Amino acid sequence: MIRRLTASLAVTTALTLPAFAQERAAVLDTYADIAAAAYGDSLTLARELKTKVDALIADPSAKTLTAARSAWIAARVPYQQTEAYRFGNPIVDDWEGKVNAWPLDEGLIDYVDATYGGATDENQYAALNVIGNPAFTLSGEEIDASEITPELLSDTLHEADEVEANVATGYHAIEFLLWGQDLNGTDPGAGDRPWTDYASGDDCTNGHCDRRADYLTAATDLLISDLEWMAAQWAEGGAARDAVTSDEAAGLAAMLTGMGSLSYGEQAGERMKLGVMLNDPEEEHDCFSDNTHNSHFYDGLGIRNVYFGEYVGVDGTVTTGPSLSELVAAADPEVDAALRADINATMAELGQLKAAAEAGFSYDRMLARGDAGGEALIMAAVDALVQQTRSIERAVVALELDRIAIEGSDSLDNPNAVFQ
Repeated sequence: MIRRLTASLAVTTALTLPAFAQERAAVLDTYADIAAAAYGDSLTLARELKTKVDALIADPSAKTLTAARSAWIAARVPYQQTEAYRFGNPIVDDWEGKVNAWPLDEGLIDYVDATYGGATDENQYAALNVIGNPAFTLSGEEIDASEITPELLSDTLHEADEVEANVATGYHAIEFLLWGQDLNGTDPGAGDRPWTDYASGDDCTNGHCDRRADYLTAATDLLISDLEWMAAQWAEGGAARDAVTSDEAAGLAAMLTGMGSLSYGEQAGERMKLGVMLNDPEEEHDCFSDNTHNSHFYDGLGIRNVYFGEYVGVDGTVTTGPSLSELVAAADPEVDAALRADINATMAELGQLKAAAEAGFSYDRMLARGDAGGEALIMAAVDALVQQTRSIERAVVALELDRIAIEGSDSLDNPNAVFQ
């Protein structure tokens, strides 16, 4: 059900619960409706990003580059809220690596600073520089890359040699092409790619500006087509919607698995605590743009959306309906109250982190060794996410579902292994 609200985020209020079986089906419908809305918004903003990319390529300037960067940041807002649909939905998991894989060895794509290094034992193509090389050998095969197309990126380059760091597509490849490397370490500042990297003739910097434009265009076109496909999976009759609504127990397990795994292993562990342990800005999720604080916040909001049964779209439209919270409350009111409180506490901590970054205390600075204030901000959010996960596990028990598998992280479960 979709309705208009003036508030930016309405709080779900207690509703009269229908029969338990009917409520389960209705909750799954809400879950699918929110996915359709969020992926639809992601597609809409990817198309807006495309218009800004086209403008940059047609008329390179500081203004058009800034506009393209702003469109990229805006496009991340709805997409990050879809990440709660990972881990529990195979259709999403099999697809997600095309659009949001990280971290990436950016030298695969374009020029990098001399300190970046070259090929490694782990990745022979870490400095391949496809933009600078219209022909190269990949896995023993001669590749003609004279024309940079979406098919070249997706079918040949992405995860070449089955190396996950060979990320050739998706948001982060586009991010690198718009910002370039962030060479500031834990000092302030994002990447600073000059707009002249897209200029023509003698104004072109760092060479191959036409191929760089072709790569950026191909990557953006591919992002749009990938999002078109996923939005269709959650529309009426789509395969992802049918998968979660055809088996109620499995659908509810998918909801809670996605919430728990994103909350614990992925966000609290791999995206947050690991960076604190290593004091490494390369562990930032949006490391080129310094947008990581927003990615963390909207990941958390995506979990809240699933549990509260409510999503606020980019145009203010609210998609809402019977919620998982109501279902848990019918089974065990105390568990629901605790989980609602934990989710709200998490959002408060993520909000504090976001506000600090927007006030000038950037996320990479928070990761600096010895910065007690930065570590405290990040770890407060980590602790809240871990506590939230414990309540998610209690909700699984309350609903009498089979035990779900929540993704872990060495940074949380076996910290010593991080340094081995």
